[in-house]
Amino acid sequence: MAALEDKEFGTITIRRSALSRSVKLSVAPNGRLRVSMPPYAPLFMAKRLVNSSRAEVRQMLADSDAPRYEHGMQVGKSHTLEITHGGERRSTRAHGQRIHIKLPAHEAATSPDAQAYIRQAVTKALRKEASSYLPKRLAYLAHLHGFHYQKVRFSHASSRWGSCSSHGTISLNIALMKLPFEQIDYVLVHELAHTQEMNHSAAFWQLVEDCLPDYREARRAIKRQTPSI
Repeated sequence: MAALEDKEFGTITIRRSALSRSVKLSVAPNGRLRVSMPPYAPLFMAKRLVNSSRAEVRQMLADSDAPRYEHGMQVGKSHTLEITHGGERRSTRAHGQRIHIKLPAHEAATSPDAQAYIRQAVTKALRKEASSYLPKRLAYLAHLHGFHYQKVRFSHASSRWGSCSSHGTISLNIALMKLPFEQIDYVLVHELAHTQEMNHSAAFWQLVEDCLPDYREARRAIKRQTPSI
């Protein structure tokens, strides 16, 4: 995938699509800027859009749902982020439940490139936690409530917490590990219910309620969250 480098905003991803009718800027789920443009539009149009919209882009980034990673922040259920400065190169070291990020002395942790680097380490930690917890919990809830699914897989690029295919494959966003356990259970039960009802009919919600009588509270709470990493 093509990209352009900007001194202020770092790497900006270029996505070309036959469905695009103009050049548009947006913030991707990973917090990076993204330009969508028609297949044959020249690259300078993307550069021109960024240069002419810097104030708007700064506000767009500030308003985005993508997390801003800081020293001491908790990651998932058991990891803590430690950010220090020194030397000339970035480095990452995991020690127990701590994620040590070392940035060059001249690089602010808030810069887009530094945040993207930190996000890679956060994603790795969340995937580790998700792989350890979610399959076991999903299997337990399926057995407890009589659901059957084919397999489970993980993602993190999606804007959805989870999904279920018509073949019984349940996809779970590793960002689930950011949520309280009761909200995680709601998402897992929601997807398990889809193995029997591939819709959001009254029958579907009855399945969810049979498993989680107070699911409405978790459902309201999760709508205020975002799976962005």
